[in-house]
Amino acid sequence: MSYERFAYLYDELMRDAPYEQWVSFVKEKLKKYEIEGSSLLDLACGTGELSVRFAIEGFQVTGVDLSSDMLTVAQTKALNHGLKVPFYLQNMAELEGLGQFDVIGIFCDSLNYLSSEETVIQTFSKTFQHLKKDAIFIFDVHSVYKINQIFMDQTFTMNEDHLAYIWNSFPGEFPNSVEHELSFFVLDEQSGKYDRFDELHQQRTFSIEQYSNWLVEAGFEILEINADFETKAPNPESERIFFIARK
Repeated sequence: MSYERFAYLYDELMRDAPYEQWVSFVKEKLKKYEIEGSSLLDLACGTGELSVRFAIEGFQVTGVDLSSDMLTVAQTKALNHGLKVPFYLQNMAELEGLGQFDVIGIFCDSLNYLSSEETVIQTFSKTFQHLKKDAIFIFDVHSVYKINQIFMDQTFTMNEDHLAYIWNSFPGEFPNSVEHELSFFVLDEQSGKYDRFDELHQQRTFSIEQYSNWLVEAGFEILEINADFETKAPNPESERIFFIARK
């Protein structure tokens, strides 16, 4: 998939995302498990929205993403806030050489962009290697229910004066996977015409049991499995599943 033009629209498309809830959720869990250090690795950090928010809260943040365009936006955003946040272009399944952290997060269902079991397993292994002893790993994923019952065969749209999109979701190649076909129409202010570009995003999820098994195999102790930003166990219609694990 390409993020070249999408990277510069991402923040506008995600303007209603509950970023404050992610920050609050992480701070709550770190306090609960008495994590005193402040070094945080934000994997698949995208445009750095959460990286910057965590840095403002006093964390020593490092960001990693696979898209150079996303990182360009992230670095500009950090500088605009007067923050020095190092960002690195790396694949989270091939993470190398960044030291060890007090907490590592993969937020905003970014783990669902890994299409194979092998890459998820590799990511858990690399994450384990980059954590200090007793440090915390937090990530969230779409539930199987959300992939199959909310996304599948649905169409979503947005229509504003300067930007519109049509978002169609179809069954993916694998079980519990979905393909998002997005067509964007962006106003060119000079010509007054709309430019169209298309994106294909593929997401795949796995069962709670499968994620749990992979975490344990990687050496983690699972502390909690929550749903939808609340301290409660997932139910069959939970949409976002949170895992909190300790090295």
